Amino acid sequence: MIVDVKYGKDGVQKTSIPDPNYIGTFYPKDVVCGDPDEVIGSSIDNPLGYSSMEEFLEGGEDVVFIVNDGTRPTPTAKVLDALSKRMDLRSARYLIATGTHRDMTREEYDMVFGSHYEELKDRIICHDAKKSECVNLGTSKNGTPMEVNKIAVDADRLVIITSVEPHYFAGYTGGRKSFLPGVASYRTVEANHKLAMSEAAQSLALDGNPVHEDMMDALEVIKGKRIFSIQMVLDRHQNIFKAASGDLNEAFHKAIGWANEVFSVPIPEKADVVVSVAPYPMDVDLYQSQKALDNGKWALKENGKIIMVSKCREGTGSDTFLKQLSTSSDPFEVLENLKAEYKLGYHKAAKMAEIATWASIWAVTDLEPSLLEGANIRPFPSVQAAVDEALRENPSSRVMVLMDGSVTIPRLE
Repeated sequence: MIVDVKYGKDGVQKTSIPDPNYIGTFYPKDVVCGDPDEVIGSSIDNPLGYSSMEEFLEGGEDVVFIVNDGTRPTPTAKVLDALSKRMDLRSARYLIATGTHRDMTREEYDMVFGSHYEELKDRIICHDAKKSECVNLGTSKNGTPMEVNKIAVDADRLVIITSVEPHYFAGYTGGRKSFLPGVASYRTVEANHKLAMSEAAQSLALDGNPVHEDMMDALEVIKGKRIFSIQMVLDRHQNIFKAASGDLNEAFHKAIGWANEVFSVPIPEKADVVVSVAPYPMDVDLYQSQKALDNGKWALKENGKIIMVSKCREGTGSDTFLKQLSTSSDPFEVLENLKAEYKLGYHKAAKMAEIATWASIWAVTDLEPSLLEGANIRPFPSVQAAVDEALRENPSSRVMVLMDGSVTIPRLE
C-alpha cells in the first residue's frame, strides 16, 4: 500500500507499507458540507439565546471581536465575509486570541482576515500575554488568578469567532477557550495549564476536567457581559461543516455534538506502529505538534512505536518544555522532575514523557536531529525510513496512519 503522508502546507511523503502490515489510514469522518456563506449566514440569522445579532449589537458603543490566531484552522475570513453583509465591520475592534503565542506574521494576518485585512488593520489588536494590560477578575475555584485583557473586559459587546474540535487537555477547543487562555495574562495561562498535569484533563472530557472548570469560572465572573459567539465545526479538509451562533455556552455545547460526529473515529484494532500527522497549520512547531502524539496514543499498543510527522516550521516553540524533556533519558525521572515546580510548557513535557514510559516516540520533522535525540525522541529523515525501521525490528508489526492526528481521536470499536 502506498500512502501519501501530508508534510507541511503542500508537501507529501509517499510511504510504502506492506499490505499484511497495513491496518488502514484514518481521518476525521467525511461529512457533507454546504456553501460556507449559507452555513454561517443561517447560523448568525438564527442565533441561540438571542432574537438576532442586530438586536445584540444595538446600542453597543465598544464592540470587540475575539478571533483565533494563525495557528488555528478557524475560517475567520469566511465569517467576516458573512458579517460584512449584516454590519459595518469597521464599527468593531478585533482582538487576536494568541494565548501565549507570538504575534502573527503578515501571511497569517492575510489568512485570518482575508480580503478584509487592509480595511481593518488599524482596528486589529494582537493580545500579548506578557505585555497587554489585563484586569484581575478574582480567583477561580482551582486557585487560578483570572487576569484578562482589559479591552475584552471593558467592551460592552463581545463577539467570539472560533472553531470547535477535540483538545488534548481542555476537552475541546472553542467557546470559553477564546477568553481563557485566549486573551489572558501569562500568569493566568501558566496557572490554568498547570491543571493539565491532571489525569482528568484529556480529550473529549469536560465533567471533572479542572482545565475546563477553570475556563468556565472566568466566564462566570463576567456573566453579566453581553457575548455573542460564532462557533464552527470543520471537516477534515477544513471546510465548514456546521456553525452555531448566539449564546456562548449554548453554541459551544451544540458544536460539541457535531465535533464528536467528525473527529471521534472508530478503529478496528490498536496498532504496533502509529503514524500520526500534525497537518498545516498545526505543524508550526514541536510544542503545537505534540497534540498529534497525544491523540495517536489512543490507537497504540503498549510497547509500540508512535511516529509523529510534523514539519515544525518554526522550530521547537518552547525552550522550557524541551529542556524538561531533556533532563533525563529515563521518562519516569522526567515526570518526577516536572512535579517539583511548574512552569508554562511543563504540561506538554509531562504528556510526552507519560507516553514515553510505555511506548517509543519517533519523529519526522525539519528539526535538528540532536534536539530530538536529547529529548528522548528518535529522529528519522522520512516517514518511509521510520516505517522501514519499525518493520525491521518487528516484521509482523501492524501499522496505522492518522492523517490528521492533531484533531483525530481514535476510538476502539
